[in-house]
Amino acid sequence: MPDDSQALNVCTLQSVSQVDKEVWNRCAGPDNPFLSWDFLNALEESGSVGPRAGWLPQHASLEDSAGNVLAVAPMYLKNHSQGEYVFDWGWADAYERAGGKYYPKLIVAVPFTPVTGPRLLVPEGPQRKILQQILIESLLQIAMKIGVTNLHITFPTPEEKSIADDMGLLIRRAFQYHWRNENYTNFDDFLGALSSRKRKAIRKERASIAASGVDVRALTGDDLTDAHWDVFHRFYTATYDKKWGYPYLTREFFCLLHERMPDKVALMWATFDNEPIAGALNFIGSDSLFGRNWGCSAEVKFLHFETCYYQAIDFAIANGLKRVEAGTQGPHKVQRGYLPVETWSAHWIADKGFRNAVENFLMREDQAILQEMQIMSEYSPYRQDDAS
Repeated sequence: MPDDSQALNVCTLQSVSQVDKEVWNRCAGPDNPFLSWDFLNALEESGSVGPRAGWLPQHASLEDSAGNVLAVAPMYLKNHSQGEYVFDWGWADAYERAGGKYYPKLIVAVPFTPVTGPRLLVPEGPQRKILQQILIESLLQIAMKIGVTNLHITFPTPEEKSIADDMGLLIRRAFQYHWRNENYTNFDDFLGALSSRKRKAIRKERASIAASGVDVRALTGDDLTDAHWDVFHRFYTATYDKKWGYPYLTREFFCLLHERMPDKVALMWATFDNEPIAGALNFIGSDSLFGRNWGCSAEVKFLHFETCYYQAIDFAIANGLKRVEAGTQGPHKVQRGYLPVETWSAHWIADKGFRNAVENFLMREDQAILQEMQIMSEYSPYRQDDAS
């Protein structure tokens, strides 16, 4: 990297396909499937992001004077706050009531994916932190150049959060529920770490599914077919219909997923009399399993817990994965071994008065988040002593 950062140039790209796949993946690293060129390109090529969804790609590419890509960032111009999982509707409403224009805004994120991972994509090396700082400066320059009033980096790594904090961005704390694999040999080994009452409750739930005649298993790689994705897409859209939501992921997205990333997918598949009745889509990282989407066509007691949580634990143990990230919300996850884990976001707001108001709000919110995490941790199902 040149010593003079002025020799660097940043540009915005309307598609990840404008960056060579190998170059993008070298910047993103191999650990998180959602940052891969294949995943982001599948979102774009399938129409899951774009004008229809209100996610317009504006990916940032940091290049040296010879045109070599040194860093990239997945960034989008948006005219709404849907599909982000870091909720700023209240901010938008307050700013616009005061006469400001909150939208459009810029967001550095993976669409529809509340998973912590790199956002300032720089290859490992001694200049990494410096390049990440330059990349943030470049993102802010882009925001000011196009005239947006705010920019957000959602679910960055703790290291990226610290860099953003040092550079004056507002930091917001939140939390999710994750399961940690303490070198368990099987599911019963995991249950042995729980209190007797919680252990019995989970066994009862799993026994109920087995007695119902429902078969649940993990499908990945060559086990998956187009027929599975046809059915799962129906499950997926039905879930959003029930919640009055908008199913962003198109059928074509699942087709591209099947074509390009079958070994990064674990589809927990529930059948009754050989007919599919539910599915839970998970992605496989280098050391983690990420639970993403769920849907069903039949209501069976405990089926959601079995398909989304217990099957994920089984899969993680069998494949030596260190944790399962089960997504946002859901205090019921605590009783099933998923405990609170901090997540972060970073925010730039152009208007100083509004920035001060948001900063004051975040200080109060932060205390409430810490208190809620403490309360949820006190409900941990894990044994606190040697009692069984």
